[in-house]
Amino acid sequence: MDKNKVRVIKISKQALMEFIYEKFVENQSDYLDINAAEAADYFEFDLENSEFIFCAIKSEDEKGNFLSLPKDIDLKKVIKKIPDTTDSMFSPNKTYYKEYTKEELIKISEV
Repeated sequence: MDKNKVRVIKISKQALMEFIYEKFVENQSDYLDINAAEAADYFEFDLENSEFIFCAIKSEDEKGNFLSLPKDIDLKKVIKKIPDTTDSMFSPNKTYYKEYTKEELIKISEV
């Protein structure tokens, strides 16, 4: 690269959100300590507060039926009510997530 040149990337908010989501999908095995092939992912952005929530559930039950996040779980409400699960995705701690039951997230969604 020429010493007098500067290479620049500028992206829109939509492209930035896509990048963040795709990065989490790509690294979910490390971030969530799961087998990505057995998980279904859900996410939400709160642009007003500059927050992002990413979660995964088991994608199939023992009979091979597809599972989904219960409709009673509102990630827009959850993102506003739960605390951050890590202060950095580069933390040496490697525990970035907190595990909740579906029932706990439904209760959080109700309030």
